[in-house]
Amino acid sequence: MSTLIAIGAGIAVLTGIGAGIGIGIATAKAADAVARQPEAEGKISKLLLLGCALAEATAIYGFVIALLIIMMLR
Repeated sequence: MSTLIAIGAGIAVLTGIGAGIGIGIATAKAADAVARQPEAEGKISKLLLLGCALAEATAIYGFVIALLIIMMLR
């Protein structure tokens, strides 16, 4: 049973991989957009920060679920 708990917690933590990839792609696209249109840097930065915050929240939710799986099923 504890093996299944560890597997479930590990899968829940894997949401951090998706968030990291998403933030990396968004940052690359934002840098490209600023290079093309420097006058729109303010708007691009606001959208980038909003997107990064949402992606990071997804990773944090996955981490919290992993902790809950470990704590509740012991």
